[in-house]
Amino acid sequence: MMKRFFYYSLRIAHYAFLIAVCALLFGGCGDFKGQQKIIVGLDDDFPPMGFRNERGELVGFDVDLAKEVGRRMGVNMVFQPINWDNKREEILSGHIDIIWNGLDITEERKSYMIFSKSYMDDRQIVLAKRDCTLPVYSEHDLAGKIIGTQAGSTSDCYLKRNFKDVLGEHKTYDRFKDAIVALMNDEIELIVCDELIARYEMNTHPDQLKIIDIKIGVITETGIGFRKEDTELRDRIQATFDEMIKDGTAKKISEQWFGADLIRSKRR
Repeated sequence: MMKRFFYYSLRIAHYAFLIAVCALLFGGCGDFKGQQKIIVGLDDDFPPMGFRNERGELVGFDVDLAKEVGRRMGVNMVFQPINWDNKREEILSGHIDIIWNGLDITEERKSYMIFSKSYMDDRQIVLAKRDCTLPVYSEHDLAGKIIGTQAGSTSDCYLKRNFKDVLGEHKTYDRFKDAIVALMNDEIELIVCDELIARYEMNTHPDQLKIIDIKIGVITETGIGFRKEDTELRDRIQATFDEMIKDGTAKKISEQWFGADLIRSKRR
């Protein structure tokens, strides 16, 4: 009888140990601990959101936001460069867990992703060489021009949808940097892109580039993209990001990259 008692006591202790280990590995206290990681898909040549500095290190506004979220959650944020035009396949295949890289919230993307609350506003704008004299006063003046966009970007989708047979030529580039090179080499006349990116490029190369400030399309909202089934991951990241907004950390990161607080005060 005594042997049987010790036998069952040992089995109970063994199961209790396994349960404790599982709790630690898979969330225990309701957060991500230990070896957990989140794979963040991004275009690593998309300043100032995410790009390589002169030492080859991955830096940027959204990179800093994601790293701080990961630090607070106890999660290792692993940044995975992707072809931006293939982001749908990348996230649906499970190759990446989230997309955090100046991602506009659009109806087309809602068909295969869910989003965080929007945290920034953005719009499309025209980037040109400093000596450009083309008469462009509205988006209708893009007709007949040779335009460059990053493949798969909001600008790319907008022009294909609204200017399909109107442009002189529409060239797309896997990397935004390649569009800039094409512009400087007169392979294209104008670039249509996010205003945040355009202003960063202009401030970096003020003697080479200028912005043609016309309204193109509508103001868009920027958010973090998740697979549709990953509601728990979205909610945990959102709660952590909300803390960063509340305590002013997100504001400080924005000021470091843009010289102003561009984080939305009222988010949808």
